Amino acid sequence: MKNLLYCLLLGAAACTTAPEQPVAVALPPPPPGPDIAALTDETAPAALLAYGRQYPGSEVLFHTRLGNVRVKLFDDTPIHKANFLLLTRRGVFSETVFNRVVKGFAVQGGQTSGPRLIRLHKYHLPPEIRPAHFHQNGALGMARYDDEENPKRLSSNTDFYFALGPRYPPAQSRALAGRPLTPAQVQVYATQGGVPALDGKYTVFGQVIEGLDVVRKISQEPVDPQDNWPIKEVPMKVEVVK
Repeated sequence: MKNLLYCLLLGAAACTTAPEQPVAVALPPPPPGPDIAALTDETAPAALLAYGRQYPGSEVLFHTRLGNVRVKLFDDTPIHKANFLLLTRRGVFSETVFNRVVKGFAVQGGQTSGPRLIRLHKYHLPPEIRPAHFHQNGALGMARYDDEENPKRLSSNTDFYFALGPRYPPAQSRALAGRPLTPAQVQVYATQGGVPALDGKYTVFGQVIEGLDVVRKISQEPVDPQDNWPIKEVPMKVEVVK
């Protein structure tokens, strides 16, 4: 009644409610760098090189339930390095797990146990195999299909591995390697171990500088004998720290 009296005294215009104006919601700016849902084998190399120059980085940190692993990325593998920095910053690796453990060989990660939440196109990286980088324990490499299916030795964009093998006598490491080894590399295989059979065949683009013991713990996880997937999953969160 009070509201009605107010309207009668001041006129109908006073009681007309102005329509609500829509409130503009500011959308967050798109993340810097290329659209990872649109990259292809043809466009990825140039786009990644440009991204690496504009948004550099040199170290990443893996957080796992078994501890942390810090990795230095190599400057002379710029496409692989930029790809790993880009996908790390977009959160791609942080929704994955260590999905394959082969004792005395490697610990592989980059797959999910369910559908990916982040849209990502499957593209490949051209090989950046450098004589200076070899598969000593803790070497970070990118997985790929074998030569018969993949004669150009193109790397996966998401599937990576840490080399973790036994010690080899000099003659054996030289025989196993897919290319000549330097005396220093032969010495490392003899004293520290690794996987010389992968040298010259896969791109090594980083090296563990802290947390190799954590990689060893992951390698000891019980696995499904059908696919070497850890029975108790080892998820990861990965961040660029330097």
